[in-house]
Amino acid sequence: MAGSSREIALLTNPTAGQGRGARHRAAALGRFRDAGLLVRDLVGRDADEALDLARAAVADGVEALVVCGGDGMAHLGVQALAGTGVPLGLVPAGTGNDVARYFDVPRTDPLAAADRVIAGRTRTIDLARSGSRWFVTVLAAGFDAIVNERANAMTWPRGQMRYNLATLAELRVFEPLPYTIEVDGRRIRTDAMLVAVGNGPSFGGGLRIAEGALLDDGMLDVVIIKPLSKVGLVRAYPRLFQGTHTRLPQYEHHRARTVTVAAPGIVAYADGERFGPLPLTVEAVPGALTVLA
Repeated sequence: MAGSSREIALLTNPTAGQGRGARHRAAALGRFRDAGLLVRDLVGRDADEALDLARAAVADGVEALVVCGGDGMAHLGVQALAGTGVPLGLVPAGTGNDVARYFDVPRTDPLAAADRVIAGRTRTIDLARSGSRWFVTVLAAGFDAIVNERANAMTWPRGQMRYNLATLAELRVFEPLPYTIEVDGRRIRTDAMLVAVGNGPSFGGGLRIAEGALLDDGMLDVVIIKPLSKVGLVRAYPRLFQGTHTRLPQYEHHRARTVTVAAPGIVAYADGERFGPLPLTVEAVPGALTVLA
């Protein structure tokens, strides 16, 4: 990507990772300019404006859209890039950074992350699509989504601890939900604690819920965790970080090109962002995104 005429867009969430976004942006911006890249430096006042800026830059023919922030920024970038062939670059600065994790992009060193963009090597991956929205990582549609809803409503504490407290609060009252799931047209009716639809293996800062999911197999990985006792759910939680929950008797796994998930009262999350109320139909779209990795 070297050369004087190459222009990239750098889109930043300055508030990501308690201010890491602004610091990492400054470091990456300097590194890009030193490498001779023209950089269109974009910061939206909110998600809607950021998406408008991203779409305008892509329409204008920038060489790449580089996002500085967490999975929320990667999610936003993907809405502008899906199906265009314009690559996504990553300068991680969030709390979760699962998208960066997928591509072994350095998560704490913005200069090293910027160097990946400058090197210009690309990889093409699948995306998941529901209606007109896309996601990279995992759609959470159960206990994990309820925890996200609660955590988003909390103002204290900050960071990962908020999720841990929200998890404990929801555990006290959570009951399994009745799901209807269609996997490539085959209907499954079951009670479950959670249902997750993975394009990739992890979300939420390394929770490897869809362990084994591949980014370029043209398939979605559907994970169902059947009813567990509350103690059982607490015990299972750490296993999600190791990916060893796959050995639980309550774990069920399906692969599909299209999946529909329905359950009462659930707002699904994808890439850690509020995605929409169930029922949702999700399809795998092969080769929809190019990533600088």
